[in-house]
Amino acid sequence: MTVLRLFAFLAFLLVLPMLMVQPAKADDFNDALGAIAAGSFSEKAAALDRLADLGDPRALPVIEALAAGHLHLRRSDGLLIVVKPEGEGFAATDAATGAALGTVAQAETERVRVNNRVRNAAASALSRLRLVSPDAAVRLAAAQEAVRYASAENLPALRTALARESDATVRNAMTFALHAAHLAAGTPEERAEAINALAGSLEPEVRALLGRLAGDANAEPAVREAAAEALAASESKMRMLEYALNLFQGISLGSILLLAAIGLAITFGVMGVINMAHGEMIMIGAYSAYVVQELFRSFLPAGALDLYLVAALPVAFLVAGAVGVAIERGVIRFLYGRPLETLLATWGISLILQQIVRSIFGAPNKQVANPSWMTGGFEIVGGMVITWNRLAIIVFCIAVFLLVLMVIRWSAFGLQMRAVTQNRDMARSMGINSARVDALTFGLGSGIAGIAGVALSQVGNVSPNLGQLYIVDSFMVVVFGGVGNLAGTLVGAMTLGIVNKFLEPVAGAVLGKVAVLVLIILFIQRRPRGLFALKGRSAEA
Repeated sequence: MTVLRLFAFLAFLLVLPMLMVQPAKADDFNDALGAIAAGSFSEKAAALDRLADLGDPRALPVIEALAAGHLHLRRSDGLLIVVKPEGEGFAATDAATGAALGTVAQAETERVRVNNRVRNAAASALSRLRLVSPDAAVRLAAAQEAVRYASAENLPALRTALARESDATVRNAMTFALHAAHLAAGTPEERAEAINALAGSLEPEVRALLGRLAGDANAEPAVREAAAEALAASESKMRMLEYALNLFQGISLGSILLLAAIGLAITFGVMGVINMAHGEMIMIGAYSAYVVQELFRSFLPAGALDLYLVAALPVAFLVAGAVGVAIERGVIRFLYGRPLETLLATWGISLILQQIVRSIFGAPNKQVANPSWMTGGFEIVGGMVITWNRLAIIVFCIAVFLLVLMVIRWSAFGLQMRAVTQNRDMARSMGINSARVDALTFGLGSGIAGIAGVALSQVGNVSPNLGQLYIVDSFMVVVFGGVGNLAGTLVGAMTLGIVNKFLEPVAGAVLGKVAVLVLIILFIQRRPRGLFALKGRSAEA
């Protein structure tokens, strides 16, 4: 019995401090709510800091409501309530207890007034309260938010949260936020440690803190110098990141140009035809993708829509290729050796095809949706986001290029095509049907243009004028790389794409294109046959 009494007495001693502390915390919580309800702006900001220091879970919905403009006062008794629009009134709950109060009319409440200081205090308080949330994702978001609002007020909450944090990812984020808070308000030793840890950071908030610290005349000289060096490292890393982004975007643009030009390189190189309707083959491919998408939506289950792009590729190739063969057999074969008439005829065909598409689909743009597996992207480093659709186009472009290269290098048709390219008369004397090769070559080039249209539909809208946006660039790629040379087309497309993207930030989009055109003109004057000129008697003639 004595032992039981002893245990009971010890348990009472353990519980007594908790019983004594809880009322004090409750009083502090209610006092802070009272200051938010009736205090001045400075008192409201101070009350928010007290709520954050308490760590009371009841404070989180109150501060969230204040930040969202849903914290009101009931006019009848001045009670602080959290409201949610419901019909013509509000569904109200008691801010202190969370008890439901039913529906109140809008005229019966008054929103708690705030200013920028109170908003900033609310944001800081939310970050500090969320640091101790049971949800790791919420804690991670709170640590990242604490970097944006780095201040001395965050230090106690960050230290407490970091001491109890077990998740490695969240710990790293909290450590980063703690260093940012030390930059804003810390001892010289803490600031020096934070500067070493944050040197090279790409976060704009951290760079702003480093900039202010480097220019702070009241800071220690060693701290200012270290902050300036860390800021220079961040700026250097940012420039490298911008170069990497420009390089990726240039490769992406080069892939699109290559897809648009590879078919033209085949037809122009083999047949010597200036095909101004090549852009319309791209347009036909894009509209083929749109039609296949609509058929999938109308006749197949919703889950099958992600596969429409796979079905659209052969459809676009066959439709655009068939149109190309029809154009070659119906018009172009009568105009060989007459380049001016061929140019005018294909330009007229391009206008006819545009009008036919307008008559069938209408003039407004059509949207072709990305499949779910091509939606979104991923972040490599801070600020460098790689989108799945651009990455898929780059991979697809490489696959198409290699496939066309294999067809030309290792198939019987490719052998005949190369023979006609190098010496048409000699190829005829060897029994090659050059007319058939011309038709199939034109169909192959047009089909590849149709596939390019499918790819382009994933990065923009589809319109009757889609092909006109790429026809000039396609000719520039072909002429710059070397007429009829696929390797030259690849190098030319990538070169123009990358140069364009590096010039745009400096000269702008329009002046960048003009500069590229001038450079190509100057280059062609030095090398009229392009980077990789074809070899053979016909080519040298």
